[in-house]
Amino acid sequence: MWSWQLLSLVSEWTRLQCSPPGTYRGAVDCLLKTVRNESVFALYKGVTPPAVGWAAIDSVLLGSLHNYRLLLLRNGMSESVPGTDIKRLTLTAHGIAGLFAGLTRYDPAASRVVELAIVAKLGSRYPLGAAIAKLPSERQFKGPIDCARQVVRAHGVKGLWSALPASLIYRSNFFWMFLSFEALMRTFAGMEGTRFEMSTGHANFLSGGLCSLVYWIMAIPADNVKNRIMATPLDLQPPSFRTTVRNVYAVSGPKGFYAGLGTSLLRAFPSNACALFVYEGLMRFLGAEKTRH
Repeated sequence: MWSWQLLSLVSEWTRLQCSPPGTYRGAVDCLLKTVRNESVFALYKGVTPPAVGWAAIDSVLLGSLHNYRLLLLRNGMSESVPGTDIKRLTLTAHGIAGLFAGLTRYDPAASRVVELAIVAKLGSRYPLGAAIAKLPSERQFKGPIDCARQVVRAHGVKGLWSALPASLIYRSNFFWMFLSFEALMRTFAGMEGTRFEMSTGHANFLSGGLCSLVYWIMAIPADNVKNRIMATPLDLQPPSFRTTVRNVYAVSGPKGFYAGLGTSLLRAFPSNACALFVYEGLMRFLGAEKTRH
């Protein structure tokens, strides 16, 4: 998951999503302004929560995914593999397993990690992107722990879950990720005997990278809404999901929901290709019960 973090640092994805229109012309402009105004170390703001939390969060995602697949397979959401009596999950069942796994992945710890990673990203006294604090003395937050204290002081413990509805909607798009992963794996398996035939590992890698592109195309609107809610200054009450949707549309129109899509796709392919390549390989190595054929 470190590849995810490094690519997100280059893209400054959160800044692109949460800054007022016109702040940056694109990812490269965002990168240059960040380094010029705050030094190269500013690219690593918010690195601590992801480093601590993502390994556990994604372990929950993939572990629960496998168990949901088994549950659905044992309860009739299956079909026969063409030409055999072997049962496999339907594509829809793979999507449902992904949906449940995505929602399971969203627990209180995950909520806190994600929120603090975003809020601590800039550490400025102003809304994200409005003005960047150059000196440590100008920054509102000294780090994730100080940020958590201030959030709790301003809004109570519930403030750490301020974007819960938006986050759940965002996480539900794992339906599309794991449905498309299985569809791609079946497509690559159908190439056996042709000049495009590839190993299972190679297919895992390509399918993992490509399905992550599908995921972000579907998830980026909800992600934009979620991040804007989380970026609300502490002296204001975080807006509702519906209010934020209206505000984004009023200010930027439909394209406002797709801010940061290009950088999200850029970092998504390599990190998810590697993650699912390793996950599927380990499941085969450990002899886990098959849910895919």
